[in-house]
Amino acid sequence: MSGEDSKRRTNFITIPDDTAGYRLDEFCIPLHYEDDLSRVLIPAGLINDRIERLARDIVEDFDEDGLVALCVLKGGYKFFTDLLDKIKGLNRNLGRSVPLAVDFIRLKSYVDREKAWTKDDKSSGQIEVIGGDNLKNLQGKNVLIVEDIIDTGKTMQKLLGILESVKPKCIKVASMLVKRTTRSSGYKPDYTGFEIPDIFIVGYALDYNEYFRDLNHVCEINEEGKKKYASK
Repeated sequence: MSGEDSKRRTNFITIPDDTAGYRLDEFCIPLHYEDDLSRVLIPAGLINDRIERLARDIVEDFDEDGLVALCVLKGGYKFFTDLLDKIKGLNRNLGRSVPLAVDFIRLKSYVDREKAWTKDDKSSGQIEVIGGDNLKNLQGKNVLIVEDIIDTGKTMQKLLGILESVKPKCIKVASMLVKRTTRSSGYKPDYTGFEIPDIFIVGYALDYNEYFRDLNHVCEINEEGKKKYASK
């Protein structure tokens, strides 16, 4: 990895542990979620601007060989869609462009890893990649994995091992969020939107029992919200 790429690994917005965030009444929050959230952690507008910068970094790093953008479902779909829209916009307006191909996968252990968003990380088995084209089609290609959040990093490391076995030209990872946690394996993605505290978050397609995906902002869910949606 080049010196510029190494530098970029630390190019992200840090949300401090003691951040107050923003009051819910300062933003438009769906009425059905107003009693379930404690604060807005990252507003949608800030997310949008940060993704624009990530897209520019990615276009600068990849060449005319293009890339295969691999979306990790379900939580990654919103970030994936917005990131690719920004890249396509740059392709239309810059003096150079990066050809894009897309694919989608799910990881069987993904739900287990983040089950109920607790701090109990006991998943240590092998992961199974579900969906997507034959992974062998990635041989010799530039691959960009697009993920919503990196928690401990263990699942991503396992996925990288699986993909590296088919011998792509290179693999890079873009994650909208990275949790700052003592449970981290030490893994860091190549492109990071925000580093956040080790708290329970929802919104921007991150869910709790499939709820809150329709929330545009990244918010902290409160205890009442956890109880309300735990049994749904």
